[in-house]
Amino acid sequence: MQLHTAPTPRTDYASILRNYSTEEAATILKVKPQTLRAAVCRAGHYAGVRPHKLPSRFLCWNAAEIDALVRGEVA
Repeated sequence: MQLHTAPTPRTDYASILRNYSTEEAATILKVKPQTLRAAVCRAGHYAGVRPHKLPSRFLCWNAAEIDALVRGEVA
């Protein structure tokens, strides 16, 4: 017996995989890059947005979450 699962909607993977560097995110949010770094150091997030740490130790910010923050949506 096969289970039938409902088809999932297509996902725009380009928008999911799009990321900003700390400098790009800071420019979009109109703050200094150090503001983002300090917030992550103190609280682990900036306004609810948690970055990913790359193997190179740089921070990588999800573009969709940063864009939602700029629009005033809850992250």
